[in-house]
Amino acid sequence: MIKQEARNILQSGYFHPVLRKWHTSSTSISADNLMYPIFITDAKDAVEPIKNMPGVYRYGVNQLKSILSPLVKQGLKSVLLFGVITDLEKDKTGSSADSTANPVVQAIPNLRKWFPDLVIACDVCLCAYTDHGHCGILYDDGSINNMDSIRRIGEIAYSYGTAGAHIVAPSCMMDGMIAAIKSSLGYLVHSVSVLSYSAKFFSSFYGPFREAAKSAPAFGDRKCYQLPGGSSGLAQRAAERDVREGADMLMVKPGLAYLDIVKQIKSSHPEYPMFIYQVSGEYSMLYLAAENGIMDLKAGVTEVLQSMRRAGADVIITYFTPKILEWLAEGDLS
Repeated sequence: MIKQEARNILQSGYFHPVLRKWHTSSTSISADNLMYPIFITDAKDAVEPIKNMPGVYRYGVNQLKSILSPLVKQGLKSVLLFGVITDLEKDKTGSSADSTANPVVQAIPNLRKWFPDLVIACDVCLCAYTDHGHCGILYDDGSINNMDSIRRIGEIAYSYGTAGAHIVAPSCMMDGMIAAIKSSLGYLVHSVSVLSYSAKFFSSFYGPFREAAKSAPAFGDRKCYQLPGGSSGLAQRAAERDVREGADMLMVKPGLAYLDIVKQIKSSHPEYPMFIYQVSGEYSMLYLAAENGIMDLKAGVTEVLQSMRRAGADVIITYFTPKILEWLAEGDLS
């Protein structure tokens, strides 16, 4: 078998018509520019409200068809799945992340059957599945074991790919995670895209997400592997590393506080689709500001979306996706 260098494999970036559209940039806002993040719990019939994210829920697998059907009819093109476990065991290696009982693994084939044209992306991380809540495997002293971590991330990505995911999206910020995934994908390497959380910053905007995903660290913090907020050079180096290792798409997270980084990385790599994650804290701030009469929700969200597109984002991952699809059905956002 001829081994190809990962960054020379291009077909994994455009095998699906939605992926092909992401390679065409403009500043308009349409359903093509949105990816909807969804929390899937191992309680199969659950609809669980998330206290600090009004309007956002954890859904059981059995709820997904009814929740997503109207959104797909409105033009929803892609989703990003996060697993949340309550009944499954959490341990030091996150063994439930790729078990057959994992809610994401169970959801993927159903979504492929129910919505054949929907692009399914899966977050790949360990924090929601480890008993310590960190994004990798740890040494006994609590520091990150990078080699064991990326090996495990590769295994999880492969399980999602074999279940039918179109995209695997590693968010752990471990050195070498893209190369490990590309190697682990094996025969799937041409038909599963890798969307890298290339520039994921340590941020105060993640608080509501940790409640939603039940993924808060049991001790310490994530400053040793997520990027420091004041650094642009490390963000550029991280993106360059992921490009060299074969990432198909790049991401900056959070969104609004890092638009300069979006522009910087997009300018350096205009040939790569650029994603931006409007994270939980950003969502909740806008939602609660509107709820308290401080601003109009549609006007505020539209202004932020336009700023993200103007900075260079091709796709915006946002919990506002159902609302935006509704507004788009009413007419152009402007």
